Amino acid sequence: MKSIKWPKHSFMILAIITTWIKTVIVYHTSFEMKIENAMQQFILFINPLSFLLFTYGLSLFFKSVKARNRYLITVSIILSIVLYGNVAFYRFYNDFITLPVLFQTSNFSDLGTSVAAIVEPWDVLYFVDVLILILANKFLPRMKETFKINVEFRRAFFVLAVAMSFLNLGLAETERPQLLTRSFDRELLVKNIGTYNYHLYDIYIQSKSSAQRALADGSELVEVNNYIRSNQAAVNPEMFGKYKDRNLIVVSMESLQNFVINNDMNGQEVTPFLNSLTKDKDTYYFSNFYHQTGLGKTSDSEFIVENSLFGLGRGAVFFTHGGNTYNSMAERLGENGYFTNVMHPNNKSFWNRDMMYQSLKINKFYDIDSYTVEEGQAVNWGMKDTPFLEQSAALMKEMPQPFYSRLITLTNHYPFTLDPEDIMIPEYDSNSGTLNRYFQTVRYMDEALKDFFQALKDQGVYENSIIVMYGDHYGISENHNKAMAQYLEKDQITPFDNAELQEVPLFIHIPGAGDGQEMTEVSGQMDLRPTILHLLGIETSKDMQMGADLFSPEHEDFVVFRDGRFITDKYVYAGEVCYDKATGEEIEDGEACQPYADRATTELENSDAIINGDLLRFYDEKTGNLKQDSVK
Repeated sequence: MKSIKWPKHSFMILAIITTWIKTVIVYHTSFEMKIENAMQQFILFINPLSFLLFTYGLSLFFKSVKARNRYLITVSIILSIVLYGNVAFYRFYNDFITLPVLFQTSNFSDLGTSVAAIVEPWDVLYFVDVLILILANKFLPRMKETFKINVEFRRAFFVLAVAMSFLNLGLAETERPQLLTRSFDRELLVKNIGTYNYHLYDIYIQSKSSAQRALADGSELVEVNNYIRSNQAAVNPEMFGKYKDRNLIVVSMESLQNFVINNDMNGQEVTPFLNSLTKDKDTYYFSNFYHQTGLGKTSDSEFIVENSLFGLGRGAVFFTHGGNTYNSMAERLGENGYFTNVMHPNNKSFWNRDMMYQSLKINKFYDIDSYTVEEGQAVNWGMKDTPFLEQSAALMKEMPQPFYSRLITLTNHYPFTLDPEDIMIPEYDSNSGTLNRYFQTVRYMDEALKDFFQALKDQGVYENSIIVMYGDHYGISENHNKAMAQYLEKDQITPFDNAELQEVPLFIHIPGAGDGQEMTEVSGQMDLRPTILHLLGIETSKDMQMGADLFSPEHEDFVVFRDGRFITDKYVYAGEVCYDKATGEEIEDGEACQPYADRATTELENSDAIINGDLLRFYDEKTGNLKQDSVK
């Protein structure tokens, strides 16, 4: 039987086509990117091609066919790993991986259970193009024949690659003007320029960020400072200093979203203790409060609460800028006589906390070594909430007063598993095991918090304290929208719903206050720092912070998310669509959201400038001015 005579460059063309087809299939099966029209669909279809033409086309410079084919197979393996890494990351974070995240290696040893829950047996199919190339190289010998590279062909090939790049960018810019200025919106970038080009762009942004610090001289702070001062809210004289010198206990409630508060699951009350606090006369319950975290998740929420600045859009500030100068809430409290500490039963290096806490001027870190973990008390990421909170209350009794303790709970963490003896309510009955188990771990955390309040009373530190508890970030990602639609009794979850589901609970519990109530203003984690410091009588008018006092009569109903979405008392901006907050209906006049969209971009850029340039090293928070020797 006569052998098939393959055309020249067949192996390279096979590599391009198989990777291209696989990537497009993965776009549609593994990522939930909203496609609104035929043009967006076409852009999504062609956007891997320019990168693949350039990358695989480099094989045309190899003189040896053997070396050429090895190069093509190696590139195919690398691109498959990159694509699969994004798929696995997306399953957990509903986002695309960034360069800084890849360097968070100190977290990897603690991710065992979460990773096991993400990986599926059929994931080997993400490497099917590699298998095709290996088999073709082995069993189709005609593809390996030696031939001379035609210079004209090579030139024409790269002209085609350049043309595809311009076509892709031209169509993307037409569909979404100023696309490359929105580095914080990774889905928009992937949808328009492709996964592989997005990673090249991410490398460029990271390099630019590194250069910013080296070139910064403090003059950049002038514009940022002017913006912050012009949007500053006055203090509420009735609340300012009302609880001066009280202990401050801040509890980060892991993955707790607001949809479980005052709600049930198949007749089972999910959060009976927290529900009772919403009606408690010593508690201010904020029911329109949103998390503002990015890829840093819990560490982002810590950063936001301490500094009233956004985390970064491409990774965790705790890793990328752990050595910066900050003016944290802990530092301000320390200046006013507080013993400042963080309590978290995990190893001290996770999220680079041991280094970052030094930059935040935190006096002591009570890590896992500060606790006694008895049999049955361990959880995948450290220690179960009940023994952790009880032992923490005992440690507080021995602290010098006043103290500021920030506690980070653990049990209500993905993949939301419990030991049988800790289960108090049955699972939910959706198609999502994650959501089904979520209600059980939330119920456990609620009970642990109830026991914590009692432990504080038993240790004698309850009455002279302020207890602030907030949800740190979402627990149920958009990957579980079908199950969430079932629970919320909706036909589907829209971008509007996804934005509203970023609502997390905030409780400010002040024993003896007597005037607690539900607070309905739109607010976010950025607002916690000024609110808390003002309650304790600490002035912040010269601080470089983006949030506003929640008790201020000038507090504005406006909260910005890390990805550029925002919510006001009238509008929700999500998926590049302006919605009516009251009805969830799309507003035909999208211009209604534009002024807020511009402000959201300004706030994100200002915060990024402060962090990337390490600008607070040039700022004197006592005078509110640049240091005299800061400008070159």
